[in-house]
Amino acid sequence: MQLTPAQEAWLEAQVAAGRLPSIDDAVRSAVADLMTIANDDLAWAKPYVDQARASVARGDVTNGELVLARLRERIAHLKST
Repeated sequence: MQLTPAQEAWLEAQVAAGRLPSIDDAVRSAVADLMTIANDDLAWAKPYVDQARASVARGDVTNGELVLARLRERIAHLKST
């Protein structure tokens, strides 16, 4: 296995900053995470999907553009205070 120079530099910076214990530990952790993701059948998500579908069926939805507009207003308000 060989990392690109940019990957190695990033990992070294993370180790130097104390965010990762070592490059080896970071790679082991990343591989373990990828293995978990690859083996996940997403069954845990089914209740959330069912709940969302029920909300849509009831008409309990909000327009995405309206949500974004409200968020922008809120951010503008927070920046002005």
